[in-house]
Amino acid sequence: MASSVPSVAKGLFIGGRWTDPTGATKFTTINPATGETVGEFVSGTAEDVGAAIASARAAAAAWKDTPAPKRGEILLAAAAILRRRKEEIARTVTREMGKVIAEGRGDVQESIDFIEFMAGEGRRLYGETVPSELRAKFCLTIRQPKGVVACITPWNFPTSIPNWKIAAAIICGNTVVFKPASTTALSAARIVEVYEEAGLPPGVLNFVTGSGGVVGNALVSDPRVRAVSFTGGVETGREVYVRGAKGLKMVHLELGGKNPQIVLEDANLDLALDGLLFGAFGTAGQRCTATSRVILHERIYDEFLGRLLERVRALKVGDPLDESTDMGPVASRDQETKVLGYVKTGLEEGGRLAAGGSKLAGPRYDRGFFVAPTVFEVVHGSRLSKEEIFGPVLSVVKVPDFAEAIRVANDVDYGLSSSIYTRDISRALQAVDALEAGITYVNAPTIGAEVQLPFGGVKNTGNGGREAGSAAIEEFTEVKTVFIDYSGRLQKAQIDPR
Repeated sequence: MASSVPSVAKGLFIGGRWTDPTGATKFTTINPATGETVGEFVSGTAEDVGAAIASARAAAAAWKDTPAPKRGEILLAAAAILRRRKEEIARTVTREMGKVIAEGRGDVQESIDFIEFMAGEGRRLYGETVPSELRAKFCLTIRQPKGVVACITPWNFPTSIPNWKIAAAIICGNTVVFKPASTTALSAARIVEVYEEAGLPPGVLNFVTGSGGVVGNALVSDPRVRAVSFTGGVETGREVYVRGAKGLKMVHLELGGKNPQIVLEDANLDLALDGLLFGAFGTAGQRCTATSRVILHERIYDEFLGRLLERVRALKVGDPLDESTDMGPVASRDQETKVLGYVKTGLEEGGRLAAGGSKLAGPRYDRGFFVAPTVFEVVHGSRLSKEEIFGPVLSVVKVPDFAEAIRVANDVDYGLSSSIYTRDISRALQAVDALEAGITYVNAPTIGAEVQLPFGGVKNTGNGGREAGSAAIEEFTEVKTVFIDYSGRLQKAQIDPR
């Protein structure tokens, strides 16, 4: 799995220029399959963040004044550049994050799709008109940008999640300071390059790499930043929310999941099995929508589990750039340690380890962070059945009936995605109504969001907002109510005679 691609050095992007501050501390990103260095980056300081915010603020008035359809044209140009560079950037994603190359391409394609969708919003950005209770008076609402916004993103979708935020923010007329996960800084830098090439004016998008404790905290705390869009872990998200609330700024959180797939006794088992393998082990389980639990009706439990284990043991784990590989490494040593820690927890709790459960060894794996696809039979209520693992570990739970399947599915702190496999339309629709999740799939896995639909969840998965779809503009706009009185006299709503 040796790579001949040289590592890349990249600085900060502030005011339309790439800069590498003299004497700056640096960090590197690592290929999780080979251990090789992928890129070297600046560890930004609070002063760097301040400069980026100042740049964004200076560009805000002109960008707000740019007609939204013209902003959309720049987005379309960015999408075209991404389409041209798709393979190159997909390979960067795979080298830096570890997802198999087909998923790396999917990551970039989702970016393209969403940018194009948001470009169209430049000709919408709808308000509403409503009748007035008074004569000769016109009432309407319009959408206006919030101003400078901070976009803080994770490593598992290193191009698509940034673009979900950046494209939505800039089509609405905001200016952005973007802080990516340090693990995938090169993938994020490639996105900034795309917007730069597309002709985005200087200062509209700024890029500062570095730690959450320094760069993230400085961004969230600065009063010039009027909105924060954050995707990441629950504990960090809670800290971001509290810090942002002190400044009375809007904070949008997309956090964790513990997503269930229910398989009832009448399900198409072949279809349910295909969906489960993709949902549980795609991206090595490192998706907020990953299928972390499969809830099986007792009548099909033994048959389905047997077939599942046969398929899991046949999965090819290895070089993610190899087109035949089914699953690559986890993203970092920290991820590997966390996942193996949960394996230990599962054993201590008395779960039955049915497949995997170890770091893979041998010449193909020794330099990377490879964990075998893992399956545990567990009792609901165990830590493995209720906590987010964010790795290739699937918990299998047996239930006696549909009602218990729904209860078990809902009895966790999260509520992002959910899935049910059944041929019974009545029970499918009951599940759509009863499952406590922002997303429900029927006869499909818990992963596979489409950009034209809202994305988000309930409970500890977030704080109520949604990304993607037309709902994305709500995150980045203020609604202004406008009254136009052309009566030529003072009218008093609720006071004048009716």
